[in-house]
Amino acid sequence: MHEMSLCESILGILKEQALAQNFETVKRVSVEIGSLSCVEPEALRFGFDVVMRGSLAEDATLEIIETEALAECLDCGATSAIAERYDPCPMCGSHRRKVTRGEEFRIRELEVN
Repeated sequence: MHEMSLCESILGILKEQALAQNFETVKRVSVEIGSLSCVEPEALRFGFDVVMRGSLAEDATLEIIETEALAECLDCGATSAIAERYDPCPMCGSHRRKVTRGEEFRIRELEVN
């Protein structure tokens, strides 16, 4: 389950930012997860609770913002939502598409004390 290692990375970032920005506790962590990122939100929630125990984010809540994936057609230029990486373009049927959103996994916002 790679979500556990993602949570460990989040904790590392929180510790770095606590030193850089002079805060002691984290109340809320908001993360953005793209639908093509291969991150399971429920597994991330579980890992977050486990990894944050005894840390500056022990009582923090995890807010997950799921974003839909978008792809641009390299043939006709249309941009549309996709459910799978190789979905055809709804305008021209081409499979030559570039994913422009939906692969991201990032910390979007922190609420700290």
